[in-house]
Amino acid sequence: MDQHIAQAVGRPDLIRLDDRLVCLRFETMKVVSAVAAVEHLLETGAVRPGDTLIDSSSGIYAYALALACHQHGMHCHIVGSTTVDHTLRTQLAVLGATFEQMEPSSDLGLDQKRRVARIREILAEHPEYHWMRQYHDAVHYLGYRAVAERLRRETGTDPITLVGGVGSGASTGALAEGLRTAGADVRLTGVQPYGSLTFGSDHIADPEIIIAGIGSSIPFGNVHHDLYDTVHWLAFEAALAGSVDLLRRHAVFAGLSTGAAYLAARWEAGLEPGRTTVFIAADTGHRYVDSVFARHREAAAVEDLAPLTVTSQDQLALPWCRMDWQHAAGPATATVTAG
Repeated sequence: MDQHIAQAVGRPDLIRLDDRLVCLRFETMKVVSAVAAVEHLLETGAVRPGDTLIDSSSGIYAYALALACHQHGMHCHIVGSTTVDHTLRTQLAVLGATFEQMEPSSDLGLDQKRRVARIREILAEHPEYHWMRQYHDAVHYLGYRAVAERLRRETGTDPITLVGGVGSGASTGALAEGLRTAGADVRLTGVQPYGSLTFGSDHIADPEIIIAGIGSSIPFGNVHHDLYDTVHWLAFEAALAGSVDLLRRHAVFAGLSTGAAYLAARWEAGLEPGRTTVFIAADTGHRYVDSVFARHREAAAVEDLAPLTVTSQDQLALPWCRMDWQHAAGPATATVTAG
């Protein structure tokens, strides 16, 4: 029996959608990462019960860290994106987390930089706070070890193509490393929005929205570019089509980044039928009801969509591109060199 709700919501479901396609579905994926990180920090004495943990978030990490702090008697302070909605703000307040939200901005890249700058201001006033640094601290890899072990057990000896939104780099990176360490044949496919610095699409603007949470406007230390075999870039309209089709065809209600990963996973599965393709569903679709699912009649048929194959980032174009990354280094602007 679970002793705290964080244990339950952090446990993923493995759902076989067809012979080649598996969904690794989380209610809130980053709970796995946040809880393991907090427990490690407590065990090593880096923090103590009652301390305040602080970080920046565009959504699901805020909830994850609040749950981890609730479980272990810590205080939580979140500097949140403009994308954090009323429902999440209310949950955070009831859980005892303090939350401050950036002023509305049409530029989510600027929003991200402003959040980090605000954290530095708070730390200057409260040096006793512990900055979780989800984008840079490798402690966030730890929680995915058990998920990788389970995935290996349930897929057996099958070669695996793992597909997921890159974001901070922790989930896809840790799962791929865990599976490879266990001897699995793993191809890692990263999913990115246009406008993201991480894999060099920051020169392409998506007229609808950057898919919050899976891209970045700043370098992330937890992204290890050389782990990735393939990268897909998807615009809002393609991700919307994927999210709607995933619900309509398979009854899986998941967020916009999952729709993008599902679309990329379907394509990768078609290229190599002998592999099991697993895509990550990081959260549920509730916060996308109005922006995505209410527009289901606009969704293109996924069978009518296909990526443009590119060999360099200067060839990128909306709404969907695919590139063989081949374990290359990241763009210089996306590489953390110190700090």
